[in-house]
Amino acid sequence: MTSSTTTELLVGGMTCASCAARVEKKLNRMDGVTATVNYATEKARIEHPAEVPVADLIATVVRTGYTAELPPQPEPEPAPESDTREHAAPDETAALRQRLVVSALLSAPVILLAMVPALQFDNWQWLSLTLASPVVVWGGLPFHRAAWTNLRHGAATMDTLVSVGTIAAYGWSLWALFLGDAGMPGMRHGFDLTVSRADAASTIYLEVAAGVTVFILLGRWLEARAKRKAGAALRALMELGAKDVAVLRAGREARVPVGELRVGDRFVVRPGEKIATDGTVTEGVSAVDASMLTGESVPVDVTAGDAVTGGCVNTSGRLVVEAAHVGADTRLARMAGLVEDAQNGKAEVQRLADRVAAVFVPVVMAIALATLGFWLATGAGPTAAFTAAVAVLIIACPCALGLATPTALMVGTGRGAQLGILIKGPEVLESTRRVDTVVLDKTGTVTTGRMELRKVYVDGDTDEAGLLRLVGALEHASEHPVARAIAAGAAYRVGPLPEVSGFENVPGLGVRGTVDGHHVLAGRPALLEAAGIVPPPLPDDHASTAVAIAWDGTARGVVTVADAVKDTSAEAVARLRALDLTPVLLTGDNRAVAEAVAAEVGIDEVIAEVLPQEKVEVVQRLRAEGRTVAMVGDGVNDAAALAVADLGLAMGTGTDAAIEAGDLTLVRGDLRVAADAIRLSRRTLATIKGNLFWAFGYNVAALPLAAAGLLNPMIAGLAMAFSSVFVVSNSLRLRAFT
Repeated sequence: MTSSTTTELLVGGMTCASCAARVEKKLNRMDGVTATVNYATEKARIEHPAEVPVADLIATVVRTGYTAELPPQPEPEPAPESDTREHAAPDETAALRQRLVVSALLSAPVILLAMVPALQFDNWQWLSLTLASPVVVWGGLPFHRAAWTNLRHGAATMDTLVSVGTIAAYGWSLWALFLGDAGMPGMRHGFDLTVSRADAASTIYLEVAAGVTVFILLGRWLEARAKRKAGAALRALMELGAKDVAVLRAGREARVPVGELRVGDRFVVRPGEKIATDGTVTEGVSAVDASMLTGESVPVDVTAGDAVTGGCVNTSGRLVVEAAHVGADTRLARMAGLVEDAQNGKAEVQRLADRVAAVFVPVVMAIALATLGFWLATGAGPTAAFTAAVAVLIIACPCALGLATPTALMVGTGRGAQLGILIKGPEVLESTRRVDTVVLDKTGTVTTGRMELRKVYVDGDTDEAGLLRLVGALEHASEHPVARAIAAGAAYRVGPLPEVSGFENVPGLGVRGTVDGHHVLAGRPALLEAAGIVPPPLPDDHASTAVAIAWDGTARGVVTVADAVKDTSAEAVARLRALDLTPVLLTGDNRAVAEAVAAEVGIDEVIAEVLPQEKVEVVQRLRAEGRTVAMVGDGVNDAAALAVADLGLAMGTGTDAAIEAGDLTLVRGDLRVAADAIRLSRRTLATIKGNLFWAFGYNVAALPLAAAGLLNPMIAGLAMAFSSVFVVSNSLRLRAFT
């Protein structure tokens, strides 16, 4: 079986959606190659057989008329790389802005002279030619160069339309000035919002040639700025990491670039510094601000033994951390990778737009020729025919169509990353719209997944604090989860616990030992009965585990522990219901415990006592009932169910297996983020559809107007440029999502 690999290329020279469609089409014609080319991110993601060299892929792109190269490898010291990335894009934008400013200054008098006859003086037309020539030749050079490249490869793109339209208007003007009557002293020129029917030999279109060039340059510049803003969240995420780190070597601190850090190294993090990489705290107590990573505004307390994530900020005490993951294995790097993969993907609606863009330009060229022929055939004259044909060429550029999906995806996924929501790909957005049922795993998702001391019941005149002091000390010597919960809860309520001696674990029953001279027993009633003690009555609480306590031959009371429900779970369930989703609690725990948890958070439907392998069957059964199912989980036992659900939401606090299987990853272990994730996904999808409606609708509505002679070519150029700006600006509204 042939092995395949995935390669990402940076593609240069693309100026519109049809460029991306051409590159994609050429790559996909190669044997065994599947390529996706994204105009907004200027990247090609290519799956190809291992025996197909990358050089062949690059050569195919180059033969199509564009440039291609592998992304630069990250340097060991990331600071120069981030500086390069930060400054490269502004330089490109600055060059475009310079071209725009010079062209606009030269074009302004030309447009004013053409539109306001009162300003026209003798030989004004020659001044217009002098000012318009550098705009058409130098200002429009990027369009002409791209059109020529495409022509050499037998293709036509948006640049072809702009180049042909502006050169035609400029060429007509030269003919009228030098060979017609337009160059005569005293010539006057009216301006009409529709087609001109004046004498062909005395009509010039210098304002169209210069004005359209300026408007297209303006659209390109605004588009470049907007695209940069759209990718700002991903750049912020990728640059979030520390640049250098104080590593402990032979007991002394040595500051080194973070790229030199290795797994197992211990490093120091002082207050105000970023944690260099994922690891475990070995010394110190502090609070860590993870807001840039998880969206959680409240710093989290950490102490020895706690895991910390690279990129978070240490807010107070000095910490010593042992590195657990470095480089591409860190949580931050994996998050950035997930976001970038999502931005490079294509939703189903975008594939339709790409197919339209691929054939759109040749169709428009044909319509422009048909318009020219129709107007000439009807006797309207060459001036009217030419004006209408040029307007068709200029109004029809499908630029907005190519930006509709990628820009919304870039902003939506970037905003999600800021809020701790990682969207794996654009196809996920389609699923969120249809989901009507959300299945919630109990342990670790609705509950904390940790046992906690809940209630204390004492017999007779036994003091509650005294009971907790003795049982807490005894259980502190055990490693059992129930014992740890009792010990932690007791220490929190009564303070430091005494020492225990003669500790003994009785398998399956409980523990016993001596504390402060008292022989203490804690465990099942059978443990007390075996010692000849009548056990105390157990509370009627099926949702918790009861531990009977006795000392000195007498039953003293009962404590209960339970897996605590997260404080935010009830609010999260309410938010999911507000999105018209039906919540279902799914757990392997017993029904009594499951129903108690469901009642506490407001869930009506409970499926309990399910084995891990049966979770998949439950999801499949719900789907067979006609429901569209989202699954929220965090454990290895949830991974298969997450994969088989229509939409899998993995808690980022969970296992790698669950995160890998999910479609959406919720970086913070807060169920409320699940509702936010679905809302953001639906909002992003709605924005994409709104953009496509505008882009399609604009072209469909504008083409007949231009062909009918109802649009001056310069007005058409202005409208076309701002259609792209509108689409990108509409996408940028997602940055305000909360």
